[in-house]
Parts: sequence; structure tokens; C-alpha cells
Amino acid sequence: MRIRLETENGVITATLIDNETAQDFISLLPLTLTMNDLFRREKFAHLPRAISEHGKRTHTYEVGDVAYWSAGPEVAIFYRHDGQRIPDPGIIVMGKIDSDVEALNVPGSVKVKVHVDSASKVSRSE
Repeated sequence: MRIRLETENGVITATLIDNETAQDFISLLPLTLTMNDLFRREKFAHLPRAISEHGKRTHTYEVGDVAYWSAGPEVAIFYRHDGQRIPDPGIIVMGKIDSDVEALNVPGSVKVKVHVDSASKVSRSE
């Protein structure tokens, strides 16, 4: 399944993997989120409710990962790698940005409209 993230700096698309966490995230869409900056590596936003934790947890990330932080509950998008590990309980990766993440590499908060992309597809990894 593909999603679109619309910011004042541009449109970003992402492909979500086929796991329960990503499916539950999709059930929340469309959403308008204020994504705050954390450690100049990620933008994150609080979700309206907790979502499924049945995806694989990890303490590492790659630039472009779209992830769920259950302690929030929050969604995070990583735009820069700082070499640090994610603290417990870790993140559940829900997908990957298909395009450039530079629209998120700006100081401060970014308002993002997230919705299912009309040219949607499913990736069967995970």
C-alpha cells in the first residue's frame, strides 16, 4: 500500500509493508499531523490512538523508514542517520519513503497531510 505525505515543501510517497501495524496505521488515514523534529534525524507525530504492535521490533533504522513508536503512540519518519540506536521498546518499521526525504529535513515542525495514494500497491516483505 502506498501513502502520500503532503507538506508545504513538497509531496513525499511511501510504500508500506504488509504487516498488522501498517494495516492499522492505514485505518487511521486520512490524517493531518504536526510532525515535530527529534535529534535532527526524524520527524514524529502523536497518533490519535495506539495501533497494532504485531510488527517486527528493531533498535536500528535507515533514512526513509516510516516507523511506529508504541510508547507514544507516534509515527516517525527518519530523514538523517546519526548513528544512534533507538531506545526500548524500539520501533516497528511500517514502510519506506519512495522519494527524497528532503522535504522533512527542515528546522522545527512540519504540517503533513497523510492519505492513501490512489496508485496504491502492497509490498509483501515482513
